[in-house]
Amino acid sequence: MKQVALQTSHGKIAVRETAGVGTPVLMIHGNSSSGAVFRHIMNGALGDRYRMIAPESSDAIDPVRSYSMPGYADAMVEALTLLGVRKAIVFGWSLGGHIGLEMISRFPGMIALMITGSPPVSPAQVTQGFKASPHMNLAGKQDFTAEDIDNYAKATCGEPFEPFMRDGVARTDGRARHLMFESFAGGQGDDQSQIVATATIPLAVVNGADEPFVNTDFVSRVRYANLWEGRCHLIEGSGHAPFWDAPEKFNIIFARFLDEFAGGDGRARF
Repeated sequence: MKQVALQTSHGKIAVRETAGVGTPVLMIHGNSSSGAVFRHIMNGALGDRYRMIAPESSDAIDPVRSYSMPGYADAMVEALTLLGVRKAIVFGWSLGGHIGLEMISRFPGMIALMITGSPPVSPAQVTQGFKASPHMNLAGKQDFTAEDIDNYAKATCGEPFEPFMRDGVARTDGRARHLMFESFAGGQGDDQSQIVATATIPLAVVNGADEPFVNTDFVSRVRYANLWEGRCHLIEGSGHAPFWDAPEKFNIIFARFLDEFAGGDGRARF
């Protein structure tokens, strides 16, 4: 695993990269998290085969510009450009999945997209796509108490809980949560229900069956233009982060997805 630092117009972005030389795979983490959460994917056979890229950013230079779905998507495209990546498969978790959907119109080199914990909603469908939960309100809260930090870190990733998860929440600029939710509720960015209904790139939807934040019944009823394998996948015994709490089950699905859109040597089928 190597790490590089990028200076973008949005701010500094630190990038973890695996040693794989196959198709680049952009891994976008969730709200108040970090690229470290993808350890079970990157530190293994898939990381050895594919060039997996997991970015995480410092505080934004201009929070109003960057802390929105379009802002995050633009930052990811800029990071890929600086890394010399013209084509990539994208995996987005939670907020990262929403960013991935926003990238479709901005990154013509996207080969395929997988989202997890990211219901493709329009602003009017937020209450349908997300479940009310004791910790859901924290996702858009700017200032966290020590208790908020613990609760949010444990609720989003589930078990096993590790200190880096709390560190990621504690380090996050609280304006990122507040401004992102404010801009989304205000209709800034693309209508994600329309994105999935019209986008022609392959889209995989994988969620934990015990998802605490996302209404998976709603997700299964959404109209998709090109849904991978013709269905939404549910992983039994898993919550909001199946790649973390059920990596053996998740990685089987993820490997099948990656292999379908890359050649036998891990290189993309363009």
